[in-house]
Amino acid sequence: MSWTGFKKSLNRAGTTVLQKTGQIERTVDREFADEESKYRGFEKECQALQKDSKTYGDAVRAMTAAQARLAETIETFYGASDRTSDGAMAGHAFKSAVEDLDGSIQRELDAPYRTCIMEPLGKMNAYFPVINEHVAKRNKKLLDYDSARSKLRKIIDKPSEDPTKLPKAQQEHDDAKEVFELLNDQLIAELPQLLDLRVPYFDPSFEAMIRMQCKFAEEGYEGMSAVQRYFSDNVRDDYAAGQLDAQVESVLQEMKELSICGAN
Repeated sequence: MSWTGFKKSLNRAGTTVLQKTGQIERTVDREFADEESKYRGFEKECQALQKDSKTYGDAVRAMTAAQARLAETIETFYGASDRTSDGAMAGHAFKSAVEDLDGSIQRELDAPYRTCIMEPLGKMNAYFPVINEHVAKRNKKLLDYDSARSKLRKIIDKPSEDPTKLPKAQQEHDDAKEVFELLNDQLIAELPQLLDLRVPYFDPSFEAMIRMQCKFAEEGYEGMSAVQRYFSDNVRDDYAAGQLDAQVESVLQEMKELSICGAN
């Protein structure tokens, strides 16, 4: 930081202290405060959206990978018992289906998800540090303006014997006011425009996410439908009637009767 910059920072710090103690009047701009509040909400939402979108994409990949490991174990269970049974064939079909689904995710969804969803979110969030710099600069210029106005008022209220002080203070006041109002008006005008553009900007990403979810669900349904043919037609009816629960309980009872499971 240059010496001039250091002096400005020091003066602004002093102005802030004097404002807190009521010795210098603080400018309150309700219009800017309202627009900044809306902008901060949008910033927070975009950052959360980027984080949650990444979590969602990671979760889908993790789910299909875990499903593939699960299918491999199931195939091993059935295959060790009777490779020609309906269960063994269903286990093999299930493994093939989830492997295809996992491969499809990597081939067809990963790249579009990054391109259509994660990258636009990243680009939007990359604007916030730049905008925040403008807001911070505006706030600094406001402190300069408040300080110059206070200085001018003091000279007017208690005229100095030096005739050059008043014109100089007036010029500093006018310059500070002009710089502040330029930045302030720009932010008041453009922050609402930024928020108005958020919907058309995110529309393609939202549509892409819906389409990708539909594709993922359709491919998953098609894959699992191919596995269903290895089960009896009445399995669903038996499940609804509670008969499958009874079958599971029967097998569990047989396990309990084994001496290694604690039976006497």
